[in-house]
Amino acid sequence: MKLYQRILHVPLCCGFSQIYALSIPIPVAGLPSLVSPCHENSSAISYTNLVDPAIHLASWIHEPQILFSQLVQELGPLLVASLNSSPASEIHAKAKQARVPVMMYHDIVPHKEVFFDVTPQELASHLELIRVQKLTPISLAQLLTHLRTGIPLPEKPILLTFDDGYGGHYQYVYPLLKKYGYPATFSIYTSNLGKNTGRTHVNWEQLRQMAADPLVTIAAHTVTHPTDLRTLPQDQLQFEITESKRILETQLGISVDYFVYPAGKYNVQVANFVEQAGYKAALTMDDAVDRFAGESENLFAIARIGQSRLKEAIAAAWGGPQLPAWGVKFDFNSAIAINTTTLNQARLILITGGQPTTIHAKSRYQVPQILADTPAVAAVDGGFFSLKSLDSNVMIGPVLSHNSKFVPGNNSENRKLNGRPLILINSQVVKFVPFNSQQHNTLPGLNTALPHVTDAFVAAAWLVKDSQPQTASTFGSLFDFDAARHRAFWGINQAGQPAIGVSTTLIDSVSLGLALAHAGLRDAVMLDSGASTSLAYKGESLVSYIPRPVPHVVALVPPQIMNQNHCRVKSG
Repeated sequence: MKLYQRILHVPLCCGFSQIYALSIPIPVAGLPSLVSPCHENSSAISYTNLVDPAIHLASWIHEPQILFSQLVQELGPLLVASLNSSPASEIHAKAKQARVPVMMYHDIVPHKEVFFDVTPQELASHLELIRVQKLTPISLAQLLTHLRTGIPLPEKPILLTFDDGYGGHYQYVYPLLKKYGYPATFSIYTSNLGKNTGRTHVNWEQLRQMAADPLVTIAAHTVTHPTDLRTLPQDQLQFEITESKRILETQLGISVDYFVYPAGKYNVQVANFVEQAGYKAALTMDDAVDRFAGESENLFAIARIGQSRLKEAIAAAWGGPQLPAWGVKFDFNSAIAINTTTLNQARLILITGGQPTTIHAKSRYQVPQILADTPAVAAVDGGFFSLKSLDSNVMIGPVLSHNSKFVPGNNSENRKLNGRPLILINSQVVKFVPFNSQQHNTLPGLNTALPHVTDAFVAAAWLVKDSQPQTASTFGSLFDFDAARHRAFWGINQAGQPAIGVSTTLIDSVSLGLALAHAGLRDAVMLDSGASTSLAYKGESLVSYIPRPVPHVVALVPPQIMNQNHCRVKSG
């Protein structure tokens, strides 16, 4: 199949897209981007309005450089990631940072008999909640690619799985999946197909219909569903694992690449048999502990979460850090998103997206107060300031904010700042350059460093530079850089998006740099920290203490506000 056919063919949306774990919007002059139907597809419910694919195809043929350029930019980093996948069954380090819930369901019945039964109405409400909360259901193949390579998934991914091949899966689940356009995995044990054992089971004709649908992945769940594979003799264990695969592949005419342990029970021997049988991955469960997929031991023990924890899983879902872009790239058009994570024992709050700007207030305030009556929705405390007066807004070093006048720094202080990161912002680009007191203390000097500069200030030190965490030697004589303190930071991530945040644990600068590099920041600088460390989102402080009032913040403005009104936040 030709490349354009793969991109345009709707039923293959979970084929081409799952290889790369994302869809690729191709810009066409005068037209909106083609949205992947995998994202919010439906047959009975219209959630997306797709542009005629033929128009896109005609545009690509007429101007192939548009398609080629976009493919190079989007697929290049993905190709690099795929070539650097983790060995054997190990989970990639970047995938361990993500929070991908694999939800586990069993029977869907009109009247519950056991606590883990779900009614059709409840399942419909679950799928509607997933839609309303803007999660993206993914296939098991997409998840496997992500776990192997670290290629990021959509912003809020979720995987749906249904065990045991019950009749309710065909009668209730499958129609709902088609209605919402959601993929799911069904694990089948073959001995009860078509039988009514007090509960109905799908028959072969129904299963063939489901297996032929790109939304459906079939996984083996043994032949007879033993209560504990660990207790079986080796010959019986091998039979349950290999024969279930053979039967399903023969009857359905497909490759069955995944295995699901009955009751989640396995050990090293069982997992080895599964791998030797030719499966690519296996799913498990643990009644005592809920884990996201990236927290699993390996690809043959992918953790799942019971459906009763769906709301908590939805709230925490995150597809992982973005891949490094090819070349220097900035993205100031992404939606603003908040994420909490723990990396290298450092608990961080990260807010990404939007257009970066700064606010130089007229006095010193709490960060939420500075954001009040501005279009900015998030901000972190910014540059260093004079402590001589409680209401002074005098900064250390030169400062420029979009709607305030340029203020040069004090010459005696400027000399001490040489070499520290000077942040320069305009509407398209952010630059981090070593401050030079002879060149950067005038507005023309700043414009020479970055034409059309709108914002500028001097930060404390680089934490991450060109994707590399900085060593202790780079901090020079910076006061208390090696002390454990609350710290504030901002920078640009690998996707070119602005990122602001704070550490909620006490941490030294070197350790923070390591954590931020691990979190996918391309460049990051330390802001005023310690007692000044403050982060606000939608008018609320995100720190557990009352920080020192500050006169300066780095803020994020929603892209739609910037694009519609071309407005920037005003000074305080």
